[in-house]
Amino acid sequence: MKLKKFYYKKVKSTNETAIRLIKQNHPNGFILSDLQISGKGQRGKKWISQKGNLFLTIFFSISQTLDINKIIKINLQIINKLINKQILTTTSIKQPNDILIKKKKVCGILQEIVFKDNQKYLIIGIGVNLLNSPNINNYATTFLNKYSKKKIYKIQLANKIKIEFEKQYYKFAS
Repeated sequence: MKLKKFYYKKVKSTNETAIRLIKQNHPNGFILSDLQISGKGQRGKKWISQKGNLFLTIFFSISQTLDINKIIKINLQIINKLINKQILTTTSIKQPNDILIKKKKVCGILQEIVFKDNQKYLIIGIGVNLLNSPNINNYATTFLNKYSKKKIYKIQLANKIKIEFEKQYYKFAS
C-alpha cells in the first residue's frame, strides 16, 4: 500500500486532520505538520507539541475484526524498532503507548478507530520529541537527538516511518 502524503505548516491536531480527510473520501494518508497546536494524547490528555519535533498521523482502512490491543502492539513495535536504529542507547516501552529512553518519554502513539460507510479506519498519531522536550510536572521527558551520533532530521525520520508502515500494512489488513 502506498500512503498519500499531506503536508501542513500548522494544524490543530494531525489526528483530527486525518478524520477530516477520511470524511472527504481519502482512503489513506500520511499527515506531517511543522506545528500542532492542540495535539492529542491518551484519555483526553494533550500532547505538548514543541517546534522542531515530529508530529505525524498515518491513516488507512483495516480489517473489521482486527483487535485494538493487537493494533497497539504492532504500532509500538514498528516505531520502537525505528527509534532504536537512530540512537546509541536502547528504548523501553511503557504501556499502553509510550516509548522511553532511560525512563524518560520520547514518543507517544495515539491510535483511534473511525468508521465511514461501513469501513473501519485506523488513525495512528505519532509524536516524537526530536530536538527538544517539554517540561512536565512529575513526568520525565527527553528527545532523540540527545542520544544519537549524528543529527536526526524530522523529514528523514518521517519518511522512514512512512515506508515502514507501507511495508507492514499486511499486518493490519488481515
